Amino acid sequence: MAYKVWNWLQENWPHFTYNKEVMEKLELQFSQNNGTVFGAIKHIEGVSKDALLIEILSVEAIKTSEIEGEILNRESVQSSIKKNLGLAVTNTKVAPAEFGISEMMVDLYQNYDTPLSNEYLFEWHKMITNGRRDLTDIGNYRTHEDPMQVVSGRLDKPTVHFEAPPSDKILSEMNQFISWFNDMHDPNNNSMLPLAKACLTHLYFVCIHPFEDGNGRIARALT
Repeated sequence: MAYKVWNWLQENWPHFTYNKEVMEKLELQFSQNNGTVFGAIKHIEGVSKDALLIEILSVEAIKTSEIEGEILNRESVQSSIKKNLGLAVTNTKVAPAEFGISEMMVDLYQNYDTPLSNEYLFEWHKMITNGRRDLTDIGNYRTHEDPMQVVSGRLDKPTVHFEAPPSDKILSEMNQFISWFNDMHDPNNNSMLPLAKACLTHLYFVCIHPFEDGNGRIARALT
C-alpha cells in the first residue's frame, strides 16, 4: 500500500503558492461586482439598511450551517440576529444552535478587524456549539487521541482522503496559523491579493482542523 504524505508533513508546510495571473483576473471581476453592490448599498438608509443587513447575515448563517448538515429555522435566525444587533424583536423562541450561529455572525460583522487569537476562536466555538452535549471539547481545540480524518466508503473498508495533524500538535499549528493570519491581514501588508488571502485562509485552517466539530463554519467566518 502506498504511503500517503499529508500536506502538513511536507517540508514546505505551510508555505502555499498560487497562480497570480489567474487570481488577478478573478480579483478584477470580484472588485467590479463588489463596486456595484457597494454603490447600491450606499443609497440605502434606516430601516431598509437594517433589513438588508439582517438578510445578509441570516443567509450566511443558514448556508454555513447547511454545509454542516444542520437545517436552521429562518425566522428564529433572523430574530436572534436582530436581538444581537440591539434591534426590536418579537418573543420568538430561538433554539441554541440558531442563537449561537447568529451570535457569531453578528460578532464577525461588528469586530471583523479584531486581531485573531486562540481565545477569540474559542469564543466562536462556544457560540456555534451552543447547547451541544455530544462533544468532549467545547471552546477548546480537540484533545482526543483518535485521528481526525476525512473518510468515505463502507464502515468496514473506509477510504481515507485526508488526515489532519494529531491533537498534540494543534496548539503549535494554530499559533503559527494565527501569526500568519494577523500578518497577512495587516492593512499595511499588500504582499498577497485579497482573494488569495481568503482562499488560503480557508484551506490552511481546514487542513489543521483544530476543533472537534464546527471547523467548516469557523473557516467560512475567517474567510
